[in-house]
Amino acid sequence: MDTPTVLVTGATGTVGSALVPALRARGIAVRAMVRDPDRSVPGAESAVADLNDPEAVADALKGVDAAFLNSPSAADAAALQIRFADLARDAGVDRLVLLSQYAARADSPVRFLRWHAEVEAHVRRLGLDHTVLRPNLYMQALLGFSGTIAQGWFTAPIGGAAVSAVDTRDIAEAAAAVLAGAGHTGRTYTLTGPRAVTHDQIAAALSAATGREVAFRDAPAERFTAALAGVLPQWQLDGLVEDYAHYARGEAAEVHTAVADLTGRPARDIADFARDYAAAFTPA
Repeated sequence: MDTPTVLVTGATGTVGSALVPALRARGIAVRAMVRDPDRSVPGAESAVADLNDPEAVADALKGVDAAFLNSPSAADAAALQIRFADLARDAGVDRLVLLSQYAARADSPVRFLRWHAEVEAHVRRLGLDHTVLRPNLYMQALLGFSGTIAQGWFTAPIGGAAVSAVDTRDIAEAAAAVLAGAGHTGRTYTLTGPRAVTHDQIAAALSAATGREVAFRDAPAERFTAALAGVLPQWQLDGLVEDYAHYARGEAAEVHTAVADLTGRPARDIADFARDYAAAFTPA
């Protein structure tokens, strides 16, 4: 029997770079979609393509059995994903695993959740063998705050709300289990950590792991926005503030067991993440 091949989009990103070895460990051949022809992914065949280039994407999809579709960071992300799904159908790809977001719904006040819901609905209409993964806030998003955490603090407009944040390594391993296994057609899995944690609890985990005091400082959305102005494009900054308002309303605290159900082991806790990434939060 031929070894199945999976096309992984976003193969050099946080989830994709963990997904490639997870698939290889399960005996799956991987074709990694990369934008930079000089950047290869260990253990994978490279396919140079950008979601903005439908001809290159169509070439990358030729001969694969399944595809993992990750959302790019772009204002037209939904349109790009929808076109990819259409190209996958046209190429005769048997299965599509779509990375969406926790609580995606068409009437959400959060633009990113509306975009994901639009893509999910389109994929369902295509009639493809598909599975949707909806991860909550990435623990690895804390790496974006590593500079200030190394100085002993970090900030966000979230107050004392708890979020069932998930480690991206668990997202990758759950995706690998779905891509390598059967019985997932039409299913939607919400991926969370084993508990909901406040940002004060995250600070405590970082303090314990680094041996240095780390404090969380709540910030009004206006101050948070001002601090990131010019760092992120306006559409992304506006969406990020909507995300945090969603978290602050307590709408992302529910815990799901999908990571353990799919991988056969417990989801990583914030203490596990803090310990494994302690060096990233320690002054040079």
